[in-house]
Amino acid sequence: MKRRFRIQNLHCQGCAAAIEDEILGLPGVMSASINIDGGLLILEDDGKVALNSLRGIASSIEPGAEVSDFDDRRDCGDAGEGGLRDVISMALSGAALAAALLFGEKLGSALGRRMDLALYAAAYALAAYPVLISSFRTLFTRNFLNEFFLMSFASIAAIAIGKFPEAVSVMLFYRVGEFLQDRAAARSRRSIRALAAQRPAAARVLCDGVESVKSPEDVAAGDIVIVRPGERIPVDGIVICGESRVDASSLTGEPVPAAVRAGDSVYGGTANMDGLLRIKASGGFEDSSVARIMEMVEEAAARKSPTERFITTFARYYTPSVAVLAALIAIVPPTLSLGSYSEWLYRALVLLVISCPCALVISIPLGYFGGIGAASSRGILIKGGGVLDALRGISMVFFDKTGTLTEGVFAVTRVNPATGIAPEDLSRAAAIAESISNHPVARSIMSKFSDLLPKNISLSGSEEAGRGVSASFAGTDGKELTVLAGNESLMQAHGIEIPEGIAYPGTVVHVALDGSYLGNIVVSDVVRAESANAVRRIRESGIEDIYMLTGDRESAASSVAGDLNLTGYRAGLLPDGKVSALAELANGNTNRAIFVGDGVNDAPILATSGVSVAMGGLGSELAVD
Repeated sequence: MKRRFRIQNLHCQGCAAAIEDEILGLPGVMSASINIDGGLLILEDDGKVALNSLRGIASSIEPGAEVSDFDDRRDCGDAGEGGLRDVISMALSGAALAAALLFGEKLGSALGRRMDLALYAAAYALAAYPVLISSFRTLFTRNFLNEFFLMSFASIAAIAIGKFPEAVSVMLFYRVGEFLQDRAAARSRRSIRALAAQRPAAARVLCDGVESVKSPEDVAAGDIVIVRPGERIPVDGIVICGESRVDASSLTGEPVPAAVRAGDSVYGGTANMDGLLRIKASGGFEDSSVARIMEMVEEAAARKSPTERFITTFARYYTPSVAVLAALIAIVPPTLSLGSYSEWLYRALVLLVISCPCALVISIPLGYFGGIGAASSRGILIKGGGVLDALRGISMVFFDKTGTLTEGVFAVTRVNPATGIAPEDLSRAAAIAESISNHPVARSIMSKFSDLLPKNISLSGSEEAGRGVSASFAGTDGKELTVLAGNESLMQAHGIEIPEGIAYPGTVVHVALDGSYLGNIVVSDVVRAESANAVRRIRESGIEDIYMLTGDRESAASSVAGDLNLTGYRAGLLPDGKVSALAELANGNTNRAIFVGDGVNDAPILATSGVSVAMGGLGSELAVD
């Protein structure tokens, strides 16, 4: 079975790898993976591993690390974000270092003493104290040869050979890097909590005719749940009574609320728009679509890429190797009469200074920062240098549709009057009917034809959930007329015959006036003006495989894919379906794929693909994070 735990106060990737290895040695454990940024430990075992055992392993390797039961409703805090105290200490350390380098000798000449040493000492103390404390805490554990030990020993060695600026710089650069990394980790945790905000607060359960309010986690399969207009559906299930429109954009990306009635499936986390629904639950909230999205995002973040696994393995052996090599340099040559002990001790200390991991951590990313800076000047924000590395292996591009390749807003794309009907008459009748509705399709028709709406018209009517609207008004001769605007089901209910074979990409709104069919208006999501150029330039860069993965209908997806000359598409996908489609089309190698999306529903596939791109201007906060 797979279980999740919170793990906090863990900042060392080498320590995380050591904890994973120790947990893997426990009886009944099949796999263990730690996501430091998300503060998550994912354990696959026989269910018999005790929480206290996990706590003992974590604290023995990294003193202060805490393991607790997982609860996605509990705010795990932004402990990694760093506080004002860290910022002040780093700023003061930097100021003292700069003063020592620029004015130390002048102050010493004026005051007759080595003031630069005092400034270096102050700068070192301010920058190094957290690292020295962490190193001391782990000194008596099995994992004492860690990054804190090497940082501490290397900086002390630099002081021993008189390299005071190097000693301070090593510690200060390390602290700044850790601070920025922790801030990024905190943003990652906030994005998970943003997704948790999609969860319903309560569920109305009907039992023996009595309605009671429960937590969504307390809903069981087979329970009857009542969802009123404006409330979120708490769990996945089947509608057994009622009709309504459901806003499923957070899951499917489809901006038009879907009509549901008895027998239709609905999903937890979606919003009920305008009708009372009774739903038979297929399970509790932990089995719902939103809960699965949260789990997929967290587990995708915890899965380590081949590069990450290599770096973790490298870090595990690097520090002990350097320490052993320095000891051999200090002892073996003088023992063989190849020089004095003091000479070779000096060389061993030099090795420790130059082998400090800050040389790797600080120098190499400078090249990446140049690329990141150039991209940011063009409005492209890149989360880290690893993204630039990952781009080298990309051979496929996947797009979401709504809000990414398309505008994400509706517009009238076709007006199809019936034989003998003027387009203006069809458009005017549609505007009259839709003026009583607040549906997204109605708003798009009104924005197009509002100038055709007669002035001072007196209307009465009603909206039928999932079908359309019916409105009555007085004609020019004073006779009351009835106008209908909606789908085929509305026309059939009122005995209106419509032509066969009407199939357009988008939403078709049929219009009838006083029993006579006037024609139809097609409303659809409009392809972005720049989408075709983007697809063309991607192909010019050498990437031929360009796909679209969308939760929208087949007809709408087919139209967009054809207009943009895409390699292929998959329609009607829920979030987990997008992940599966990506893996299938990429033949399991998702590291060679880019996914571009903008919605909450895209979060799992954004976390899964080799490189993920969020539409920052219009995208949801979760997708951007």
